[in-house]
Amino acid sequence: MEESPTGFRFYPTEEELISFYLHNQLCGLKQDKLHRVIPVLDIFDTEPWNLPQVAGELCREDREQWFFFAPMQEREARGGRPSRSMATGYWKATGSTSYVYSSENKVIGVKKSMVFYVGKAPTGRKTPWKLNEYRAIELSPSNPNSTGSNGSIPKLKREFTLCRVYVVSGSSRAFDRRPPEAVAGETAIQVSDGAASSGGRASSGGCGDGDASLSGVVAGNAGSSSQLEMASLEEPIWDWEQLDWL
Repeated sequence: MEESPTGFRFYPTEEELISFYLHNQLCGLKQDKLHRVIPVLDIFDTEPWNLPQVAGELCREDREQWFFFAPMQEREARGGRPSRSMATGYWKATGSTSYVYSSENKVIGVKKSMVFYVGKAPTGRKTPWKLNEYRAIELSPSNPNSTGSNGSIPKLKREFTLCRVYVVSGSSRAFDRRPPEAVAGETAIQVSDGAASSGGRASSGGCGDGDASLSGVVAGNAGSSSQLEMASLEEPIWDWEQLDWL
């Protein structure tokens, strides 16, 4: 098996997820390469905490998000509603379905967000596991660029959906790969240097040498870094839904 380069991380935009990955899956193209990153799995039959172990081989070690192609269920093919419940809990939709746009501002698909609850509906307990379900629109053969922009509702392709599963960490350091001990040590050093440089500026009237000036810069950053770390302990600075990651 080909090893991934050091630091490799699969982090596509929503446009790439639909226009490239989901489109190729629906057309039966590049299957071997696609499934190394996004495998086919009925994720609504699997508890979310077990999904990282069955993720694509190139993304199995990711601790933040995992991607899957979910085939259309039989009951959905017969005209019914898809089942999103299992023995341990259920996925519950949050908010309303939204359009996904391309870089040319054309509708290319829709996105539905869900949260996993443990227990039986409607009294289940909310968990930090979340899911974004993407569906591609079916383009008209006579007008492949049509996207329902004229007010009509676009028809969705339902053979496969692309699902992005992730965990709400509640920390602003969700993308920081350094061990917590290293970050804590660095913060302590910055705070210590900041205190020393503050004393230096007071005695020299702000006209110290280059080292003192550099310490002042570090001190300013240390103060904001310390406040940032404290804020992250109380509440998350952002959530995935608040990020414009397209």
